[in-house]
Amino acid sequence: MGRPSTKPKELRDGYYIEVRNKNQKSGVKIHRDTKEQLKLAIEEYKESKEVIVLGHLKNGKFKEIPDL
Repeated sequence: MGRPSTKPKELRDGYYIEVRNKNQKSGVKIHRDTKEQLKLAIEEYKESKEVIVLGHLKNGKFKEIPDL
C-alpha cells in the first residue's frame, strides 16, 4: 500500500449536475453524456435532493446550458 494520490481527477467531457442533501454544503457530481439523459437525472433527483446544474464540460471548461 502506498500513499493516496494528491492530484485531482480530471473530469470527462459531458454534462454535469451536483446532487446534495438539503441543507448540506458538499455534494456528488453526476456525469451524463447527453442533454436528454441530464434532464432525466434532474427529474429523478429533484424530489428528494437539492440539484445544481454545473453545465457542459468541454476541454476542461464548464459552459452554461442555455435552454435547460
